[in-house]
Amino acid sequence: MTEELYQKYLQVLREELIPAMGCTEPIAIAYAAALAVKVLGTKPEKAVVRASANIIKNAKSVNVPNTGGKKGIEAAAAAGIAAGDPDRELEVLAGVREDQLPEIDRVLAELPISVVRSEKPYIFDIQVELTAGEHQAKAELAGGHTNVVLLQKDEEIYVYKEYSENSAVSSASSDRDFLSVEGIVEFADRAELRDVQEVLQRQIDCNMAIAEEGISGKWGARIGATLLRAYGEEVHNKAKSYAAAGSDARMSGCELPVVINSGSGNQGMTASVPVIVYAREMKASEELLFRSLLVANLVTIHLKTGIGKLSAYCGATSAGCGAGAGICYLHGGKTHEIAHTIVNALAINSGMICDGAKPSCAAKIASAVEAGLLGWQMQRGGTEFFDGEGIVTKGVENTIRNVGLLARLGMAETDREILRIMMKEEPERGIIKPCD
Repeated sequence: MTEELYQKYLQVLREELIPAMGCTEPIAIAYAAALAVKVLGTKPEKAVVRASANIIKNAKSVNVPNTGGKKGIEAAAAAGIAAGDPDRELEVLAGVREDQLPEIDRVLAELPISVVRSEKPYIFDIQVELTAGEHQAKAELAGGHTNVVLLQKDEEIYVYKEYSENSAVSSASSDRDFLSVEGIVEFADRAELRDVQEVLQRQIDCNMAIAEEGISGKWGARIGATLLRAYGEEVHNKAKSYAAAGSDARMSGCELPVVINSGSGNQGMTASVPVIVYAREMKASEELLFRSLLVANLVTIHLKTGIGKLSAYCGATSAGCGAGAGICYLHGGKTHEIAHTIVNALAINSGMICDGAKPSCAAKIASAVEAGLLGWQMQRGGTEFFDGEGIVTKGVENTIRNVGLLARLGMAETDREILRIMMKEEPERGIIKPCD
């Protein structure tokens, strides 16, 4: 591995494994709103949030942290306007004080906030426009949760970036095309721990803290606690339970931060928590845990690169596959064994839909981790899925490419139908029906 390639792997980790508080789509809305109000410089009299369909899908049903249990796009925008700190990006609401809650309530009650679908053809697009008198401020994020492409007040432009879906990688983050399973394993074998320790230790600390809170607290549908109660403390079940419990807490507004992966806290927890649980059970060294987490995180990122940050394909599927790969490495697996684990796991759960962020994400995480673990156990037992069986084809990279095509192209209409169902739209006429 050349020094240039080594640095690319480090850069990907630094870009992807960052802390976030709450579900990242409503938090990104709060971030855009906080940017816009800072530029406006005064209290707005009107707000418009324009969001792409996938943003609406992921933000409409989830609790916004530090808002007293409020939910949805309007609450996220109001919180960003009233109390957000844009300098903290995806932790924009982390510093909200209790004495600021009445101001969030006031903004939500008194400020007209319109939510409309973005007219732009981007999968990820958030525009927040604020008006006060004759002045208007606008903040836009495109292609990624912190990728500011426009920041403007009246005619004065503070930030402007050219953006198109074809240039999304170069606009929002560094190149990902160099990633491969073989390269990931080589990087994990050779990485200097001083280069990765800080980012991985933060992931361990944050993600296990919210997982433990999800187990002990009464969050969401309590999927993690249900799994433990029903099936016990055996490590296989505990790995699923703790990953799901983190989502239980996070989807229900828990204020603890999560280290995300591929723009998602659920994916960050799914990729990391099972590996940590297995490592602790087998009393693995800190070094082996770190190297296993490198595999888990980078495999997840590699799988998501061909899919995109948002789609109809549940991202937990990729992260559960990453967790299985990390656990395989933890138990001595190398490129051959990890490749078979990945292909097996992809053959099991690919196609699980994403119908937005909400408590049932925790159950999907449990299913994704189960697929990753089953894929690993199949490999250990000498069994596998073969070329020509469904979407599986010869070579792990070719199968990964097939999954990207399935998710990005094949499920595009599925994504539109999911949104129509969630928005109570009549598919024939596009008319929104009243909720029951």
